[in-house]
Amino acid sequence: MQQVGIIGPGRVGQAMGRLLLAAGVPVRLVAARRPEAARRAVRFIGGGKPVAIDSPELADARILLIATSDAAIEPVAEHLARLRRDWSGRTVLHTCGSLPAAGPRSVLGALHRRGAAVGSLHPFQTIPSPDAGTRSLVGCYWAVEGDRAAVRLASQWVRSLRGVVFRLRPDRKTLYHAAAALTCPTVITLMDGAERLLALAGVPAKIARPMLAQFAAQTAKHFGALGGRRALTGPASRGDFATLARHLAALRRHAPDLLPAYRELLRSTLKLAGRRAPRRLG
Repeated sequence: MQQVGIIGPGRVGQAMGRLLLAAGVPVRLVAARRPEAARRAVRFIGGGKPVAIDSPELADARILLIATSDAAIEPVAEHLARLRRDWSGRTVLHTCGSLPAAGPRSVLGALHRRGAAVGSLHPFQTIPSPDAGTRSLVGCYWAVEGDRAAVRLASQWVRSLRGVVFRLRPDRKTLYHAAAALTCPTVITLMDGAERLLALAGVPAKIARPMLAQFAAQTAKHFGALGGRRALTGPASRGDFATLARHLAALRRHAPDLLPAYRELLRSTLKLAGRRAPRRLG
């Protein structure tokens, strides 16, 4: 089996390295800008040799996985392209969810022009830490795009992690990533705001967070089973504008920083519910 080099061992790189190694994929090299970061990643992954991110050894790997920050992918690819004249027979994947690997705007274009098969695989999943990633990446959904050989390899990896793979249009990839951003970090931000409101209402801190987690998890299950409109509940879905007015008044008095977000989300919720919003929403 062709050996793999991982460049940029952050949360995603470490988690994927550990899972791929456990699935029988030989991780040979782990590259980072800081030597200690590479050594720490190797310890977490359980294998591989720590090297510098500009190491010539990376040019010898048949497969490279670039898991750096989004801004670093193209400079890394350009540096790698200078390490060898011919990249034919090699595959380079990146893990960014918003930048295409295929097409004229590919951040891996420098390697593609020298013969490498290029592609991307991105998990539609939250990874707050490498350890959490080793759990959440198993069985999740993965977006792939790129050259045929690269997509084939990425798909094999996803299947080895018992995941579900789907293809993306490279020219619409940013919309896919915006969907992820609209779902995960915004939900966390809203739940953090809800936790503050519960504290103001007197709900004990030790109860508020697990209560919100259970509430959001059940809501997500209903969405998965029923879709947006049928899963919708609450005063906006009922057209209970008197209750909504009380919400807005209470937020204006006790948490005015949350009022703009609540008001705008309320407009979208009323639209989803098929109800006409009042001329003024607080």
